[in-house]
Amino acid sequence: MKYICLGYIEPSKLEAMSETELQAMLDDCFAYDDELRKNGHFTAGEALQGANTATTLRWKNGKVAVTDGPYAETKEQLGGILVLEARDLNHAIQLISKHPGVKAGPFEIRPAADLTEMIRESEKRRAKNKE
Repeated sequence: MKYICLGYIEPSKLEAMSETELQAMLDDCFAYDDELRKNGHFTAGEALQGANTATTLRWKNGKVAVTDGPYAETKEQLGGILVLEARDLNHAIQLISKHPGVKAGPFEIRPAADLTEMIRESEKRRAKNKE
């Protein structure tokens, strides 16, 4: 089963690290990602640029409103995502609990939703509406 792991960072923790400490932590993270890949658990992953580069879209007054940056101020900012293949939630927790990235901030783990049936039904409705 696929699990989406949202990795948060606390910028103040990273800023407090020396360059050597930061490089060692990153090396540990990348090494663990390699271990996850080798064992077939790492499906995909991407780091994100800082929250100051974000753009937020919202539906407001019948149209899309665009704002710069994240909408809410928070100590923790989304730093990246990892798509993990695991037997169940407990297995996903075991795998992520060993990830060195948890030292930089928390990980949120959620099962990926299987939209296959919803998509199939939507395709049927849309095809019928074209007739």
